[in-house]
Amino acid sequence: MEGKTNGPWLFGDNDDVAQPTLSTERLELVPLSDDHLELEVELDSDPEVLRYLFGRARTRSEVELSHRRRLASSGEVSGLGFWVGFVDGEFVGWWILQPPNGPDQPKVPGEADLGYRLLRRYWRKGLASEGARELLRYGFEDLGLSRIFAQTMAVNEGSRAVMTSIGMTFVRGFTGDFDEPLPGSAEGEVEYAISRRQWQSNRVDRATNSDQ
Repeated sequence: MEGKTNGPWLFGDNDDVAQPTLSTERLELVPLSDDHLELEVELDSDPEVLRYLFGRARTRSEVELSHRRRLASSGEVSGLGFWVGFVDGEFVGWWILQPPNGPDQPKVPGEADLGYRLLRRYWRKGLASEGARELLRYGFEDLGLSRIFAQTMAVNEGSRAVMTSIGMTFVRGFTGDFDEPLPGSAEGEVEYAISRRQWQSNRVDRATNSDQ
């Protein structure tokens, strides 16, 4: 595992932040560890969960490789990484806040990529948004990030709805590079994002409305 990047990436006094356990009203978000491998295998065994990513279930060896890569990426920047989510002790999925990576994600200091993947039986319960909101709070408030973005296939209406619900706005459409083209991939991909200033403004607006 490579050494962690800190000062040049994060802002403020967050040069060496350990990835913490995070909590919401319903969720406990625990940093990914080797103890969670079997949960990842379960999650990726459902082809519908991976419909807009791989179009099929993944083999155990593929999940093990992804698991090792996830753990390695959690060491790139202090405080960023993967979280495994639980509701009343039951596994529901994972969330990620990681440094930009890949050809469509320029490595800009102070920015991070948000993602989430849930077991199908926990869809449409507001849990994806709940965990994502907490990662926005953590990223902006605790780490001092300047911008958080998320990407998905244009036809993935469910994921796009989550992005909108947490205050992100559409930034751009672009052409994705798929090893094996998926149904809908011809429509391209989309990026949504929110800045720290926008997030702070949204929070003030919610607080004002709740007082009225």
